[in-house]
Amino acid sequence: MRKYIGVGASLVATVALVGACGGGDPEPAETAAEQPTTEETTGRADAEGAELVVWSDAERNQAIQDAAAAFEADTGATVTVVQKNFEDLRADFLAQVPTGEGPDITVGAHDWLGEFVESGVVDTIDLGDRAADFEQVTLDALTYDGQLYALPYAQETVGLIQNADLVGEETPETWDELIQMATDAGFAERPIIFYTNGTEGDMYTSYAFQTSFGAPVFLQDEDGSYTSEVGLGGEEGLAFAQWLHDNGSAGTGYFTDTVDYDIGNELFATGESPFIVQGPWTIPTYQDAGVNVVVGPVPSAGGQTASPFVGVQGFYLSSQSSNALLANEFLANYMSTDDAQQALYEADPRIPALTAVAESVADDPVIAGFLASAQNGVPMPNIPEMGAVWEFWNPVQIALINGEDPASVWPSMVSSIESAIAE
Repeated sequence: MRKYIGVGASLVATVALVGACGGGDPEPAETAAEQPTTEETTGRADAEGAELVVWSDAERNQAIQDAAAAFEADTGATVTVVQKNFEDLRADFLAQVPTGEGPDITVGAHDWLGEFVESGVVDTIDLGDRAADFEQVTLDALTYDGQLYALPYAQETVGLIQNADLVGEETPETWDELIQMATDAGFAERPIIFYTNGTEGDMYTSYAFQTSFGAPVFLQDEDGSYTSEVGLGGEEGLAFAQWLHDNGSAGTGYFTDTVDYDIGNELFATGESPFIVQGPWTIPTYQDAGVNVVVGPVPSAGGQTASPFVGVQGFYLSSQSSNALLANEFLANYMSTDDAQQALYEADPRIPALTAVAESVADDPVIAGFLASAQNGVPMPNIPEMGAVWEFWNPVQIALINGEDPASVWPSMVSSIESAIAE
């Protein structure tokens, strides 16, 4: 079972040191959309005998090695792919890079970026013209203070999943339309399964509804970088809080604190409700139960676009790599090709970051639905301040659903988050 990527808590793990970075910087290579030939690239002779070390998990290992084979043939360099547990990558990278050990490149999730930058363990990369070929949200996710720090290769988000046998295949654009469709189909009491992780709260999954009221968790700069300015306050945030309250125990009763992951999946799979907001990792469960699923963007409850969190994975470049130019060339000219991105998708079917490959796999209507949702989405904040949010944000969701006063608990939550960030 795959769930969403990270909630701001650092992983803690240590393992034996693995391979140091290679030597001898080559001269810069031309960045191009197509895989370059030796004649098109300067400084390739200097790469003879150089080594790049790449950390990967088991799922992506072979796809990286396949791209590396062409790179090795063109440059004379060697790419050593070290397989590690994904759960260990973050902590090991943070621990080993400052000592001069560790890889030139590591696979990782985008919400690690803030900590990586603040710790000084990653360097910027340059994709040249190839950057324009990626889904913008994936570039935004791996951008910090206006600088791109990793090559994106996959994205993932939640969407509105519906049982087409109960409500048809047309997806609702607004919350009111969803309620009407469910009511007409005989589900007036439970029009949607609203996932809350039980009594813990889960604002990750329901974030799209919040953004439709114009209340982002943090404000973003024009270049897409997140600032540390909290966007949860004001009339927009209160309007969303009131919506949660009005659909909880004090109102319609649509939302409760009883829906954890397993219960939510069972309720939807057995036809107890026609709608649920969840991610692609739940689709096999529903299809195995015989549900005719249709996926689309999350409908707007507040009048603005419902923008779910998008999780992105990419390849980070170590700040201590002694082959930084060669490593950038490997990412920009080899791991960013259509073939490489297709191979990564086949190894682990998350929506590709490269637009052409994403559109090619969207022949599957389920994938197309999640892609449409992601194209409305925003990256989950990659700044360290996000770690101060969850412990206040999630419990307030439950408090509001259980009937507490929005005008009291929501501003108190915003104040607590701002105080925690200021510490």
